[in-house]
Amino acid sequence: MKVLSLMLIFLTVSGYSYVLQPRLTVAQVAELDRDQSDMTSEQLGDVSISVEEEEKAAELTEEGKTGGLTPETNSERRMAADDETSQKSDQMDQLKQEKVEEESESRLVAGIGLHKEARREMITVNQQNVEEKGGNGGIEAHMDNYCPPECACYGRVVQCSDKGVDKVPYGIPYNSRYILLMNNHINVIQLDLLNEYVSMEFLVLSNNRLKDETIEGAFEGIPALKRLYLNKNLLISVPADLPMSLEELRLDNNHLSVMSEAAWARCPGLLILSLSNNSLGNGSAFLRNAVLSPLSSLRTLNLDHNQLTSVPLDLPLSIKQLYLKGNLIEQFRGGAFNGRSELMVLDLSSNRLTNKGLLKDSLLNATHLESLNLEGNRLKQVPQHLPSSLKTLNLEGNLICSIKKMVFGTLKNLEHLGLARNKIFKVAPGAFKTLPVLHQLDLCHNTLRQVPRQIPKALHSLALTHNKIQTVPRDAFCWGNQSYSLSGLVRVQLEHNLIDMGKLDAQAFRCLRGFQVVHFY
Repeated sequence: MKVLSLMLIFLTVSGYSYVLQPRLTVAQVAELDRDQSDMTSEQLGDVSISVEEEEKAAELTEEGKTGGLTPETNSERRMAADDETSQKSDQMDQLKQEKVEEESESRLVAGIGLHKEARREMITVNQQNVEEKGGNGGIEAHMDNYCPPECACYGRVVQCSDKGVDKVPYGIPYNSRYILLMNNHINVIQLDLLNEYVSMEFLVLSNNRLKDETIEGAFEGIPALKRLYLNKNLLISVPADLPMSLEELRLDNNHLSVMSEAAWARCPGLLILSLSNNSLGNGSAFLRNAVLSPLSSLRTLNLDHNQLTSVPLDLPLSIKQLYLKGNLIEQFRGGAFNGRSELMVLDLSSNRLTNKGLLKDSLLNATHLESLNLEGNRLKQVPQHLPSSLKTLNLEGNLICSIKKMVFGTLKNLEHLGLARNKIFKVAPGAFKTLPVLHQLDLCHNTLRQVPRQIPKALHSLALTHNKIQTVPRDAFCWGNQSYSLSGLVRVQLEHNLIDMGKLDAQAFRCLRGFQVVHFY
C-alpha cells in the first residue's frame, strides 16, 4: 500500500484514474505569478498615458500654488496636455485597428499555407503599394493600384477565390506576388495573359475546370513563379511549358495517366512534386522508365493513390520524403532504394505488402531513413532487415500475432513504435528491452492478456486499451528484469480491458515515479 497511499484517487463516470502528482517547485510558482501578472501592450500603453497625465496634472497644480503661471498660461498648458493625450489615444486606436486587420488577413490565407513573407505582404495594405514609375508609368501605376471588383487585394496578395468566375479577372495588379483563384469555374487561361506578372511567385488555380488544351502556353513567360497549384482540375498530362523557376508543383486529383521525361526537363530546380490521386499506375512507362530523372533537386514526391503495383525505379537520389500510400504494391523489387542515401521518410501504408514481398535488400542503402509507415498492409511478423537509423516505425493495422524477443535488436534509435490494431496475443519477455530510447509504444486493439514485462527505461507513454488484460502484476512497470527499478513512464492507458479492480495488486504501480497517470475503464 506504500505507492497507493501516495496517490490521489479519482472516481469518474468512465472509470478509475490513479494520479500521483508532485508539488509545484518555487520556480513553477514564480512562473504562474508571472503569467497572471502579464499585461497586453494595449494595457501597458493605457497605463503609460495615465502616468503622464498624472505627472502633468501634478506639475500644473504645484505651479498654480506658487503663482508661477497666469490663468491664461495654465489654461494653455492644460489644452496642450489634452491635445497630446488625444493624439496618443488616436495612435492606440489605430494600432488596435491594424491588429484586427492583420488577424483578419492572416485567417484569410491560412487555409492554403501561405508562408510568412506572404503574410507580411498582406499587412502592408495601408502602406504605399507602388513605387514611383518613370516614363509612361501612368498606365502601370494604375494597374498596380487597381483591384478587380471580384477580388480583394492586400498589398501584393490578390484573393479571388470562391467567386464563381469562369475566367481570370481582368485588372489584377501587375506587381502581384500571390494570386489566389481556387474554387471557381475557370476553364481557360488566355495565351500570354499571365506574362505581365513578372513578380508573381505563387499562383493557385486549384479546383477549377482547366484542361490540357485550355492552358497551353499559359505559364511559359512567368519568370519568378515558384509555386503552382493545379490540383483538382481536368488535366490528363503535365503542362509542357512549366517555368524554370518553379520549386513546387501540385497536380493532385487530376486524370494523369502517363508522363514523359521531357515534361520535367524545363524545371530542374523543382523541390516538391505532388501527384496523388491520379492514375499513373495505368501508365506502365512511368514504372519502367526514369521519367523523373531530370528533377535532380527534388526533395518531396507524393504518389499516393495512383494504382501503382510496385515502387517506381530510378527515382531521383535527392528525394528525402516519398509517399506511396493507398496503392496496390505487393512487394519491393530488389534494390528499389539502392543508393537512396538521402531518403528520410517513406510512407507505404494501405498497400498489399506481405513479409515475403519485403525483400531483404529493399532498404539496404536507406541509411538515413528515420520514418517508415507500413500501416494497413498484410504483414504477419515484424519485418527484418530494417535500417538502424529508424526513429519512427508504424506497423498498425496488420496481421501480426506475436512479438519475438530480439525482433527489434538492431533498432537502437527507435523512439516511436505503433503496433495497434493487430492480432497480438503474446509478447516475449524483454522484447522491447532492446529499444533503449523508445518513448512511445502503442499496443491498443490487440488480444493481450497481460502487460508486457521488462519495458524500456526511457518509455514515457504506454497504450494498452482494448485488449483482454485481466490483471496487472506487481513488477509490470519495472524497468528491465529488476523488480524495484523505477521506470520513466508518465502515462499508462488500460481502458477497455478485463481488469478486476478488487483484485488489483497494491504494488502493481510501485515502479512508477514523477507525474504518473494510469487510466482504467
